[in-house]
Amino acid sequence: MADHYGVLGVDRDASFDDIKKAYRKLAREYHPDVNPDPHTAEKFKDITTAYEVLSDPEKRQRFDLGGDPFSSNMGGGFGGQAFGFGDIMDAFFGGGGTRGPRPRMREGQDALIKVELSLSEACFGTDRELDVETAVACTKCQGTGCANGSKPRTCEVCKGRGETQHVARSIIGQVMTSRPCAHCQGFGSVISDPCGECAGDGRVRARKTIPIKIPAGVETGNRIQMSGAGEVGPGGGPAGDLYVEIVEAPHETLIRDGSELHLFVSIPMSSAALGGSFAIETLDGPKDVEFKAGIGSGSVQTLKHLGMTKLRSGGRGDLHVHIEVLTPIKLDKKQEELLTELAKLRGESSRDVRIHKNGEKHSETSFFGRLREAFNR
Repeated sequence: MADHYGVLGVDRDASFDDIKKAYRKLAREYHPDVNPDPHTAEKFKDITTAYEVLSDPEKRQRFDLGGDPFSSNMGGGFGGQAFGFGDIMDAFFGGGGTRGPRPRMREGQDALIKVELSLSEACFGTDRELDVETAVACTKCQGTGCANGSKPRTCEVCKGRGETQHVARSIIGQVMTSRPCAHCQGFGSVISDPCGECAGDGRVRARKTIPIKIPAGVETGNRIQMSGAGEVGPGGGPAGDLYVEIVEAPHETLIRDGSELHLFVSIPMSSAALGGSFAIETLDGPKDVEFKAGIGSGSVQTLKHLGMTKLRSGGRGDLHVHIEVLTPIKLDKKQEELLTELAKLRGESSRDVRIHKNGEKHSETSFFGRLREAFNR
């Protein structure tokens, strides 16, 4: 025999109010109309059986004495009820009140559109016009969904309540539940003469152009919210919001890291030894980058305030130019002679090797020392 006290989670000396309170709590969780999980149906059956037994003094006494609570003279079964319809309605609907019809005019859905920007547009901001297809209010019926100035009529099935009541028999008696009216879909009214343009929805699909101002400093993943620029709701309801998500197109030479920009260049080893300058193209136009004689591979020249605009502060980051020194792989006879002569003039040999201690910085500034550094990198 099932432990009805354990099913409801109450003590054996629990009062009627305690039993009723426990049942209502469990019924809200496991009733099939509340919880569609098929595994809860058997659980709800056990709960209702336990409540029927423990809420009836005679059945409870028989159960406490170890007898069958549903034996003869129990005065219950499908015909007897230990609690009324009000208790059931309280348990499921918080007092038995109806939920009422749902409105035809409802808020529209939000929309998301992605916009691709160049690195320059992301840095300095830009104005765009977005061509989008969305739901707009039907101009023929002004969003009412009715044709020829007609109005929705009250649903004859639910009498305007938007829901219908259904009675089911169970071991605890008759249980009443409410469901949205299938005839009017819960609106409480029926459009008998729908608009021919929108078929009663109050809105149609159309293309429209939306201007947008994109601020300086945005980057991939940023979203701009445009209130009321989303889809118009059913029945001509208020429009949702439009979210514009930024997608930054890769730049040909510049690499972005937040507000910082990076550029990688290669220079000949002769230029690295002699020093000089070279021109680069920045977001602000062409700029000259100067470097000193003896510059090593991996050196970085920083150009202040030529990076990306900072989204909130409005300042600019920096542009970092990373320099790689190119060492020729093949030399012709003349080039090899010249480099050999240079080594003799500088008193340098391929045997000149200096082993650096851990943490010791390389301070040698000779041409071949810089070449060694380039290879080590």
